[in-house]
Amino acid sequence: MRQAKISGNIISRLHRNEYVSLSTIESICRVFQCRVDDVLDFKFPRAPVVTQSPESLPRTADIWNRRYLGNKFKLLKFLRGIVDENCSGVETVADIFSGTGAVASAFTDKTVITNDLLYSNYLCNLAWFGSEKVRLPLLENLIAEHNRADDLPANYMTDNFADTYFSKRDCTKIGFVREDVEEKYRLGVINERERAIIVASLIYAMDKIANTCGHYDAWRHGATFERRLILPVLNVPAENNRQNCCFNEDSNELVRRIEADLIYIDPPYNSRQYSDTYHLLENVARWQKPPVHGVARKMNRAGLKSLYCTSKATDAFEDLIQHCDAKYILFSYNNMANKGNARSNARIADEDLFRILNAKGDVEVFAKKYKPFTTGKSDIRGNEERLFLCKVRRRN
Repeated sequence: MRQAKISGNIISRLHRNEYVSLSTIESICRVFQCRVDDVLDFKFPRAPVVTQSPESLPRTADIWNRRYLGNKFKLLKFLRGIVDENCSGVETVADIFSGTGAVASAFTDKTVITNDLLYSNYLCNLAWFGSEKVRLPLLENLIAEHNRADDLPANYMTDNFADTYFSKRDCTKIGFVREDVEEKYRLGVINERERAIIVASLIYAMDKIANTCGHYDAWRHGATFERRLILPVLNVPAENNRQNCCFNEDSNELVRRIEADLIYIDPPYNSRQYSDTYHLLENVARWQKPPVHGVARKMNRAGLKSLYCTSKATDAFEDLIQHCDAKYILFSYNNMANKGNARSNARIADEDLFRILNAKGDVEVFAKKYKPFTTGKSDIRGNEERLFLCKVRRRN
């Protein structure tokens, strides 16, 4: 009692299994240098079955409910069909430029490996595909608590982003939720994947109401903030394949250490860096509270630049393919070539694609008409999403 600075009344409440504050539990954990789950066990009472109206039910979200450049969700049937018809013995699928994880979601009957350079995407992938078991009722309760929170103190988000991409009120809540999640994870109240799920829920909620045109290169001046931040309950499974792995690193380095029956490759096509487009979500995901600058309020992103958006894209792609250890490589690259403006044009020429892939194995190309993302300034016609299936002649 003396070391934790708690009263005899609190000791009595603990003895009777009654409620005590989280700060009390934290003080006890500090004295014993232990985790929260060493001190307490939270049990959910059996609640009576209550019929709820649709309006009163919590909002939910699925993996495809994010706005994201290059999202392949609408192509999943096409993509999975190619694999099923042309690839045999596929038990492990690696999606090494996974983005939102849409393509990986088409292979949940396999062992899934995901990777993305952005930490915000890594957390979302960990939420959907991570191998750690999670407590869905606990997550629903925590998200409900976050949605009810109001009259909150100012924080990093309020100070740096109020009334830009989000209202001052919503910025304050974003900062509160993010800080609370880190505290609960530090104390052992939630595990790593549960932490990822709540942060992913916050990202989905931010995406839904952001005062932008789908990315964070700029915010619309003079816009009214009509919608409020409401965290959805993500429709994640409580348990996934125990062999699943999620990574957050450079793909060219990762392929030197992993092997899979099928490696799916969907790198950036053009010079637009994803770390520039989604800097704010990356800032919130990392939660290191860096200084921001400029009208767009961007943090330093020097370590998040992709070579596939630069003049080095061809060399990077050749290095990647040479080190892929797989039976099959499925490479996604559209036929934009020089159809759009300079920033939208493909960074790797078709002749280099075929040269590099043919050196690895036998290549077959499948194509499907697909509308590209534009800012409304380009009249692009005849665009196709192309899948290059390489049947590797000899694995590494």
